[in-house]
Order: sequence, then structure tokens, then C-alpha cells
Amino acid sequence: MDALEVSNPPTADDLSRIAERVPDLRGYPLRAEPLPGGLTNLNYRIHGAPEAYVLRVTGEAEMLGADREAEYAATVMAGGLGIGPQVLAYLRPEKILITRFVAGHLVPPEQMRTTAMLGQVAGLLRRLHEGPAINASFSAFGIVETYRDNARWLGVELPEAFAWSWERAEEMRAALAADPPPPCLCHNDLLNANFLLEGNRLLIVDWEYSGMGDPFFDLANFSTNHDLTEDDDRTLLRAYLRRVRERDFARLRLLRIMSDFREAMWGVVQQGLRTTDADYVAYADQFFARLRERASDPRYPAFIEALQA
Repeated sequence: MDALEVSNPPTADDLSRIAERVPDLRGYPLRAEPLPGGLTNLNYRIHGAPEAYVLRVTGEAEMLGADREAEYAATVMAGGLGIGPQVLAYLRPEKILITRFVAGHLVPPEQMRTTAMLGQVAGLLRRLHEGPAINASFSAFGIVETYRDNARWLGVELPEAFAWSWERAEEMRAALAADPPPPCLCHNDLLNANFLLEGNRLLIVDWEYSGMGDPFFDLANFSTNHDLTEDDDRTLLRAYLRRVRERDFARLRLLRIMSDFREAMWGVVQQGLRTTDADYVAYADQFFARLRERASDPRYPAFIEALQA
């Protein structure tokens, strides 16, 4: 079968050809409504069938670390666990993902920082991390190395901040390796925009960076993306682990720094890819600056020692 070319937005003919391969969509007068967001994907709400669905036309994002087969597997897993939208179909070779439309809304960051919402997030992540495995892996250190190599291949000069940041990463890698938790399925991109509240149920969407990895990276990535305070982090840990150990707090705090490093290097690679017209130099510089500030904190050595003890 020839690969399906989909217009932006999809035409009625595009949708008809998609429906030929998806029985639940067959025979309905479908139309596509563009949805906002998505740097490496085009997302549309599909109207006309008995239920509303999201058509996700994935872009080429391997240089950014997105794994479309892992995204599909993780989205299926999340839907089965009740923490993400249910999958209707996945079309190969086009890598088009069709999921149930979530009639929810974004949660303001200040609301996400409340004790009640932190408890709900902790419960979601615990269910995810206790769930089945998928055939994909993720490492904050590995993705930074991949971004470094991809940036060089794209002809992007590494910023001066990289060398100092890499030295800190190697320190953290050694400390975090002393007593690592078992790898589990993680989302790894817990931006505020990737949470939707449907009634009283919180769901996670956009699983393109998912893989088996360190559960504390999910906690740290959520923490830094929502500007959690240290007290907030302890509340999150207590809800997730039902206790707060200093070594767990230290692990979360160090992985916040690695989350910044990953985001900075994502911006460096984007300087070669240019998937949008954003100022990716300024974007990378912002995260390198925050990385340096956090790794220069007087308590940074104590976090390292807490994991090595």
C-alpha cells in the first residue's frame, strides 16, 4: 500500500482514505479542525463520527529524540491505565496516531502546585511507573549525548556553556548510579501543556519522548516545568513515595538540573533543524543559565554526597 499523503489541514478526501483503514471512522462525513500546539506534530480534532477523535500527524523528529513507535506503545499503555487518551488506531508507515478526543482543559500552573493537585499528579505517575514495560529506553544523560552529536552533525557549534555543564553532568551521573531505582515506563516531557483535566480526572498526553528510565526524572521534570519550591518537591515526594528521604530529595533536585541540560541541548539541536521561527539560541541560553545557577548552589555538593553515602 502506498503511503498516504495528508494535507494541512486534511481534506475530505484525505479523511475518507484514512477511514478506509479505520473501521470506526468508515462511512461518516468527516472533517478536521486544527488544534493548537505541537512543534513536531500536526494535530486535528475529527468531527462527524459518533465520537470525537484526535488525528495526530507526526513529523520527523528523530534528531530531537522522539521515537514514534515508543510513542504509540506508551500511548496505548497510558490509555489502558486510565491516565491518557485511548488509542483508536495507528497507521503505518505514515505514523499517524488516532486517539479519543479529551474534552478537557489545561490546568493553570499555580493550581498544579496545590497540595491536592500534587497528590493527583503523584498518583498518576505512580500508576504509570508501576505499569507494564515498553521496548524503548530513555536516559537524561543519553539524550544530552545524542543532542550533542546531532548538533555537531547539523553543523551547530556547541555553546561555551556546554563543557562546564557536561562536567557537572558526569558528577551527577556517577552519584545517581550509586543506588538507582529499577527502570520503569516514564513520560519524560511533563510540560504543563501535556496535562488535561477532564471533569475530575487528570490525563497526560503527548508521549513522544517516553521510554523505560528513572522514575525520579519524571518527578524532577514535572517539578522544574511547574516551578515547584523545595516544599512543593517534598509534598510531591511524600504523595509519590509516602515518605521523604533526603537521598530521594537529592535525586530529584539533581535531576532537575539534568532536565535543564536536556532542554538546553534540545534548543541547540533546534538551531540546526528550525522546526519553527523561534529564537532557539535564546531558548538554549535560558536553560544553560538556570543549569549553572542550580549546579552552583552551595547545597549541590551535599546532594551529590547524599547519593554517594
